[in-house]
Amino acid sequence: MAFKRQVIAYKNYFLDFYEGQTDHVQAKIEWTLNLIRVTRQVPEKYFKHLEGTKGLYEIRVEVGNNIYRIFSFFDQGYLVVLGNAFQKKSQKTPKKELEKALKIMEEYQDDYKK
Repeated sequence: MAFKRQVIAYKNYFLDFYEGQTDHVQAKIEWTLNLIRVTRQVPEKYFKHLEGTKGLYEIRVEVGNNIYRIFSFFDQGYLVVLGNAFQKKSQKTPKKELEKALKIMEEYQDDYKK
């Protein structure tokens, strides 16, 4: 099966979060990222565009009662770039995390458009 998308972590934003998780949570994150790599139409349950943003997506990972979100965006259509991630504690996405994700996306674009 050919991969449809490539998933990369930009700087250490995602990796720092990932390394702080348990093996079980890491395994579920890996499973979800792989789904995004190989599935043409990823279900919204796992990958959703954030309304009101230009190109920001959230990757949704659930492990038991815990919910994790990884902000991401596309580059060149097939490359999914992972930004910051957090454990979701409330219904609404924390504004601080959203603002950080938008800054990371901007930083990435500045780095790679030069």
